[in-house]
Amino acid sequence: MAHARKRTHSRTNGPRTSGRRKTSTRSTIARKSAKRATLKRWSQRVTKESDALDLRQGVFKLTSPKKIAISLKQSAEHSSRRKTGAYRSALSMLTFYINRAGKTLPRTQRARLETAKVELKRAFGRE
Repeated sequence: MAHARKRTHSRTNGPRTSGRRKTSTRSTIARKSAKRATLKRWSQRVTKESDALDLRQGVFKLTSPKKIAISLKQSAEHSSRRKTGAYRSALSMLTFYINRAGKTLPRTQRARLETAKVELKRAFGRE
């Protein structure tokens, strides 16, 4: 028969504390949702923070493929963050955007961006 252990300290009412500071449930939820948001949008972080290009805001939302190409060309030529040539950086950023949008990209916008690739080649004299 096992003997019951004799307690030498007084029993306290309430939860034990491990010396850690309590966090509210609200801040924990906010932290988790912020983490999920950044994980969901890694491509946005790559676009902003990578050593690719300093893009003009909303460049891929422009309605004219020629304007998109010209904006990408200007960004590529004036960027101090790019590692390769201007044409290659501009084209890779455009391709990156198309690929990351995937199936969510409307057909009209996809067609416009594909046409922008052709315009980009013309702008750099690579036809």
